[in-house]
Amino acid sequence: MKLDTLTTRQGSFSITFVESQVVKEGVTADLYIFDDDSSKDLAIVNVAEGYKTPLQRILKGTKTIEGFMSGKGKLVITATDGATKSYSFDETNSNTPSNEVEVHIGELMQWSADTDLTFYEICEPPYEDGRFKNEEES
Repeated sequence: MKLDTLTTRQGSFSITFVESQVVKEGVTADLYIFDDDSSKDLAIVNVAEGYKTPLQRILKGTKTIEGFMSGKGKLVITATDGATKSYSFDETNSNTPSNEVEVHIGELMQWSADTDLTFYEICEPPYEDGRFKNEEES
């Protein structure tokens, strides 16, 4: 289902679908642009039950926001000093007040799905190759 509006803690935004991509087995992303703001873009990512997104290090960009939408799973972020934070999300309970987490340059991030999981990723400025680097999982 393609969306025409994204609602976040910052408000509701008019969006336009661009394309769908297969990220890896069990992970697909629908890419969007913001109709009234070319300074950022949006991916709505679907992760099938039992799958994980690639382990990614953020290499560049001004702001990267990860936001839970539906399902059940967790987001693990590893800081540059090696400290790890885990955020659990489900439809009824979340340990972040807004269902959003900002990830910073140098940090690692990975979503894992306990059930089918959907999250959004807002990239400022818009995503370009080289923003993220896939890391080997240990």
